[in-house]
Amino acid sequence: MHVVMLLYPGMTQLDLTGPFEVLVQFKELSLHLVAKNRDPVIDSGGLRLTPEVTFANCPKADILFVPGGPGQISLMEDAEVLAFLRRQAEGATYVTSVSTGSLILAAAGLLTGYRATCHWLSLNQLDFFGVVPVKERVVIDRNRMTGAGVTSGIDFALTLVAKLFGEERAKRAQLAMEYDPKPPFVGGSPETSAPALVESLRAATASFQKKREDVARRAAAALHAG
Repeated sequence: MHVVMLLYPGMTQLDLTGPFEVLVQFKELSLHLVAKNRDPVIDSGGLRLTPEVTFANCPKADILFVPGGPGQISLMEDAEVLAFLRRQAEGATYVTSVSTGSLILAAAGLLTGYRATCHWLSLNQLDFFGVVPVKERVVIDRNRMTGAGVTSGIDFALTLVAKLFGEERAKRAQLAMEYDPKPPFVGGSPETSAPALVESLRAATASFQKKREDVARRAAAALHAG
């Protein structure tokens, strides 16, 4: 099975590398890192990732995967990227994302009428595209599977391989990674964190989130008009 994983500047690498670490353990899966060209892609933190294939020579996806990150904003209005995703989604067994990657899928019209999740700061923006926002770690609706923010990518990938290959093999992959998270602090979600901490993060990201929301509304309007 061909797993097509989108790379783009300003993505959050853990959105992709977390699922990659799970999926690469299954030899039935052939993973393809794809971008517009073969130039190294620099993620939001400065890490360089090298695409393996381009849009022009990418194999047809059995599983299409889109990560999120700050660079996602421009992709919601990138006609070339959106057209590529639509082509790849045709006939795919699963169309998937982590974090704000779901907003890119939504802008391509690939989540309209589906339930999906996203990073909690941007979850409401799915509604602009006719998507039902769901505040869960991993959301499955028919052949759409979406993960919430960043670290949920590992949960998403383990859920996916359990569906593809059974729970026992998924549990083996989890054990091989020693994925037994015990975070040092209580928190990590708006429900489990102190309200003051949640509000301070909202305030710190308000300007960026306003930009993301403005573009999301514009991309949604373009989708509906189309």
